[in-house]
Amino acid sequence: MPDAVVIGAGPNGLVGANLLADAGWSVEVLEAQPEPGGAVRSDRGVHPDFVSDVCSSFYPLAAASPVIAGLELQRDGLRWEHAPHVLAHPLTDGRCAVLRRSAEDTAAGLETFAPGDGAAWRDLYDVWERLRPDILDLLFTPFPPVIPSLRMAARLHTGGGLRLARTLLLPVRRLGEEEFGGEAGRLLLAGNALHADLPPEAAGSGGYGWLMSMLGQSHGFPVPVGGAGKLTEALVRRLERRGGAVRCGRRAVEVVVREGRAVAVRTADGESVPARRAVLADVSVPAL
Repeated sequence: MPDAVVIGAGPNGLVGANLLADAGWSVEVLEAQPEPGGAVRSDRGVHPDFVSDVCSSFYPLAAASPVIAGLELQRDGLRWEHAPHVLAHPLTDGRCAVLRRSAEDTAAGLETFAPGDGAAWRDLYDVWERLRPDILDLLFTPFPPVIPSLRMAARLHTGGGLRLARTLLLPVRRLGEEEFGGEAGRLLLAGNALHADLPPEAAGSGGYGWLMSMLGQSHGFPVPVGGAGKLTEALVRRLERRGGAVRCGRRAVEVVVREGRAVAVRTADGESVPARRAVLADVSVPAL
């Protein structure tokens, strides 16, 4: 009987399983699909000679995450690669908005679109550098992130923080118009906001566009060498090295609860997988 049963072999489930294994727990992961990874998978469905990422493909949050760094996945075969530039938005007139690896280089490129846009980018990046430790703590501290939230609130009450808070609640179209005179800076913010599936007019899309742009500026948009699936392979390999197991094709249909405790997971084929200490569910809330 494993100490913990994890439902779902997506990246969050696999990271959680690895952390439990590091704490000395025995772990079994149940995955409904024929292979692990969730949205972090690759295949050769487009052409046998080419690896294609099925969903996600670049990982600035993984690059910034102290949790991922602590797993030392390079020991299990993961290698990261960076393109010469982070991303680019070509325009129809032949010009191109480019997020480069250096903030100064990005600013210099934006300055060619409109005077002052380079300084505007540097200002946005200076705010990020000042708040980055607290923002990353908010992102990576288990919920609810009370202490990072209090620290962030204190910072926002000083040094123009209230203006920043207002800015980050803006739609990204409005934020781009307020910060930049040319198209390039606006495109960088808007393109990054779209990664959250937020339309340019949505409140808060400006904050997400800023966050993703600044993550790209400070950490790049690294990709696993060999495709997104290599990240999943490393997580699975690491878990198995610590005695854990991943079983695919096992769709969970019920969490068995007795006397207020989750004690087992029942699968679609009728199997009951007992859990000595905990059940973790890396699934959507409606599914849970």
